[in-house]
Amino acid sequence: MSTVAERFNKFLCNIELASAQIQDARTKYSGVCKKLHDHYYASSYDGSAKLLVGSYGKNTAIAPPTDVDVLFRMPSEFNRYDSYSGNGQSQLLQDIKNILLEKYPATYMRGDGQVVMVEFVSYNVEVTPGFLLENGNYYIPDTHYGGSWRETSPKSEMEAITNSNKRSNGNTVKLIKMIKAWKYYCNVPIKSLLVELRAINFLKNWEYYDMSSVYYDWIIRDFLRELLERVNYTCEIPGIDEKISYDDEWESKARTALNRAEKACEFESEEYCYGATQEWKKIFGGRFPY
Repeated sequence: MSTVAERFNKFLCNIELASAQIQDARTKYSGVCKKLHDHYYASSYDGSAKLLVGSYGKNTAIAPPTDVDVLFRMPSEFNRYDSYSGNGQSQLLQDIKNILLEKYPATYMRGDGQVVMVEFVSYNVEVTPGFLLENGNYYIPDTHYGGSWRETSPKSEMEAITNSNKRSNGNTVKLIKMIKAWKYYCNVPIKSLLVELRAINFLKNWEYYDMSSVYYDWIIRDFLRELLERVNYTCEIPGIDEKISYDDEWESKARTALNRAEKACEFESEEYCYGATQEWKKIFGGRFPY
């Protein structure tokens, strides 16, 4: 009979990206960024103008592969787009799209919101052009409502996860990945950024924050309990003066998952491995092992 730790460790292995998937993503986003770099900069491409953000930049990506988010640091052309007659932010995305079409003429692309999406067969690469600010943050375009600039701090988001992960003995990233597996399997309409920030804040005060995978049944149960206490709350985004709303679209599925996690934990305490695993599979799908 397998233990809680053995099954959760195996589950985490099962949701990891394969090395071939990681290499494929690297090939795709590197090709995109090299094309932009060669257009905007006279120097040879060395990757310094790109910043891998989102789950790939934070080491929280899981299988199956999802979109790869990249921030491309623009040269000093901010004033040109800022003073543009009309929606300069939309023009910026259009310019990025046109440059990339020179290299990928048969690839479908669209620019909307803050990104240009390059739709490859295996991965979509979402490129956000950004202008570096003196404080280390970036201005990125937002084409909605006539166009505006938004400040973002991807490095602050990454540092928040890195610092929490060191303090928690690696549990922050593992918790995020497990919750993302639930999000994927149960089609939970909750933003990945909220999952990440909630995991960080949850582990700040959780009694067993740095314990081994023996406690992973409890970490899932208690995370879901605390998540449900945040319905329609807001959460501060690291590095900027902005908050993100939890909203409530995910509440029903989180409540169902919590009921199953509580039942699974009871089965675990009774050493009824089969019953517990059946409940975990209802939360995480077939990648959770017996």
